[in-house]
Amino acid sequence: MHYGHDHHHDHGGGHSHSHSHGHGHNQPVGKTVQWQTPHLPHGHAHEPEDPRKTDLDLVEAAFVEAFSSASDVTSFLRVAGVPFVGEDSSGKRFHLLRVETEDFVDVGAVAPLLGGQGVRYDPLPAKMTSRRRRLAFVFHDGSSVQRLDFATARSLVDRTEASQFETRASARDA
Repeated sequence: MHYGHDHHHDHGGGHSHSHSHGHGHNQPVGKTVQWQTPHLPHGHAHEPEDPRKTDLDLVEAAFVEAFSSASDVTSFLRVAGVPFVGEDSSGKRFHLLRVETEDFVDVGAVAPLLGGQGVRYDPLPAKMTSRRRRLAFVFHDGSSVQRLDFATARSLVDRTEASQFETRASARDA
C-alpha cells in the first residue's frame, strides 16, 4: 500500500523540486491544525490578520474546556479579555451577568426525500457523531438581557473600573 505521493513543482527559471507527503495528504482529516495558514499562490501577498482573531473557533473551544474547571473564573475572564463592563462602538454599556455553556452531541441526521415529500432519518455511526459546545456571555445593557458570542464579548471596549460612591455621615454617627 502506497501512503505518499510525489509532487513536482516548477517555479520558473528552470528550478524545480519534488517532495513526498505522508499518509493523508490531500485527504480529509479529522481536525484542523491550529494556527495553520492555507497555501497561497506564488507571489500572492498575504495581509496579516489580527492575531486575536486567528482561529477564534479553536480559541473559543479551549476557553469552554478550561472555563468549566477554572478555580478563579473572575481572573480567567480577565485573561480571556472578556470585560465585566463593556462598551460597544455606539457607546452602549453591557454589564456581565453570567457565562453559559451547553453541550450537544449529534447522534442522528435527517435528509429530505427526493420530491420533497418527507424526510429520512438515520442514526449516525460512532465515527460520524459529533460533540459541540455552545458558549454565551449574558450581559445586561441597561434595559434588557443580551446574549453575546465569544467574539462579540471580546470586541467590547473594557470599561470595568472600580466603583466609587460617596456616603454621608448620618446624624447618629456625628
